[in-house]
Amino acid sequence: KQWYQRRVRGGDVVRSGKLKYSGEKYEDSNYEVSFASNARANNVFMFMVNLKYHGHLKRMENYTDVNTHNDLWQIFINQVDWKLNYIHPSFDKYLQKQRYQFPQPCPDVFHFPLLSKKFSWHIIHELESIPGDVFAGSGQNNDARLAGGYENVPTVDVHFTQINFQQEWLKVLRDYVKPIQRLVFEGYAFGGNAYLSFVVKYHEAGQRKLVPHHDHSTFTTNTALNRQNIDYEGGGSYFIRQKCLVRDVDIGWTLMHPGRLTHYHEGKEITKGTRYILVSFNDP
Repeated sequence: KQWYQRRVRGGDVVRSGKLKYSGEKYEDSNYEVSFASNARANNVFMFMVNLKYHGHLKRMENYTDVNTHNDLWQIFINQVDWKLNYIHPSFDKYLQKQRYQFPQPCPDVFHFPLLSKKFSWHIIHELESIPGDVFAGSGQNNDARLAGGYENVPTVDVHFTQINFQQEWLKVLRDYVKPIQRLVFEGYAFGGNAYLSFVVKYHEAGQRKLVPHHDHSTFTTNTALNRQNIDYEGGGSYFIRQKCLVRDVDIGWTLMHPGRLTHYHEGKEITKGTRYILVSFNDP
């Protein structure tokens, strides 16, 4: 639809050459009147149209340059840009699916696209660009980052609290993971909390695997951040009770599974390269 307007206010974009400056002076407060008067004097038809998307404004008042990839921290301020950049392009299609339509590589292990390749590359590069080795010191049972100071099944990892990204990740969980959770785990409503959210680094010269364990969560999300058989070989999640191994998870795709009781699992050994995954223990 379009509507004829005698006066247009707000942000206006005019093709060069359409209007000529009349030379008449107006008070600053009447710039819109000046614009409309000049347009009418030049027989320019002014109208509003809602059929075309011409982009959106990006808010910059709280933008910082303290990180390598500062757009990662913009999910609260520039939500449209954040989704375009960092949510998987196929995500919205899965919101239209029913439970039985979701891939289940193992029983009650649901598979869906969550994050974009750009997010995956940016978060890895962000962590690896921090001066020194941000992963150093992790992978031990004694862990001062935890409230109790002890990790029963440690991994070489970086917690999102270490890079001030925890609140941003909680918003991802609430805005994007929660709607999927309600589709596949019927009758349960995610409370929007996460005990731990972290990036794990398996490396052929460091930690290569993870022993069998339960997660400290009601349900866990495990997202692949790089490419099997290109960036690393081997690896995968093995669900012991289900006798089921999951490999070949594409970048940005997420495995969602129960954390306690039913899905005792282990991280299979990588044989070459470096594997990164993003893990979140949700609703502890």
